[in-house]
Amino acid sequence: MKKVYGSASEALDGLLQDGMLIAAGGFGLCGIPELLLDAIKDSGVKDLTFASNNAGVDDFGIGILLQTKQVKKMISSYVGENAEFMRQYLSGELELEFNPQGTLAERMRAGGAGIPGFYTKTGVGTVIAEGKDHKDFNGETFIMEEGIFADLAIVKAWKADETGNLVFRKTARNFNAPAATCGKVCVVEVEEIVPTGSLDPDSIHLPGIYVHRIIQGEHEKRIEQRTVRKREEA
Repeated sequence: MKKVYGSASEALDGLLQDGMLIAAGGFGLCGIPELLLDAIKDSGVKDLTFASNNAGVDDFGIGILLQTKQVKKMISSYVGENAEFMRQYLSGELELEFNPQGTLAERMRAGGAGIPGFYTKTGVGTVIAEGKDHKDFNGETFIMEEGIFADLAIVKAWKADETGNLVFRKTARNFNAPAATCGKVCVVEVEEIVPTGSLDPDSIHLPGIYVHRIIQGEHEKRIEQRTVRKREEA
């Protein structure tokens, strides 16, 4: 089965449709599948729901799709650093399903494992719990969260072999692994594709069974917040 494609648009061919749910990896500006997001923007597909920790910034990541009004709803845990995100949400243009960060990661992991729902204490007694099933275990109250089953997963990795085994680099691992598992189809962009068998099996972070299509490309290395110490007087 061919998994390596020549470009992001080729890898997404036949997978995009209006109104679909997409799980996207990334955390802040780290590990964002930027090439695939650019191709989604260029496709013109609309009314999208994204399950992603955040929406990048105004001109990078999912933020570029907010600018073109292609996103209808975000399932997220962090909504800062993106002025357009906040503007659309506060004006009622964008739906937001807010999730605690660990809950969002577990919802993706659960979907990838075929688990329809799970109970957690996180969010009990807050707006997060409104409308959700409550159940007591050993005298403590928990709320039920549903697993995320996405139509498409888009993620970014450091290396892949031709069968789709993935290696993530440092913190770029973040939400990419759970996002990859919860999509019906998973498309991955990587910095390098290596021959099958050249990766140390103990170093593989996500097995190729979860990966359907791969592209290789150049990626921008951004720093979200740079903090430096003031130069001391000579």
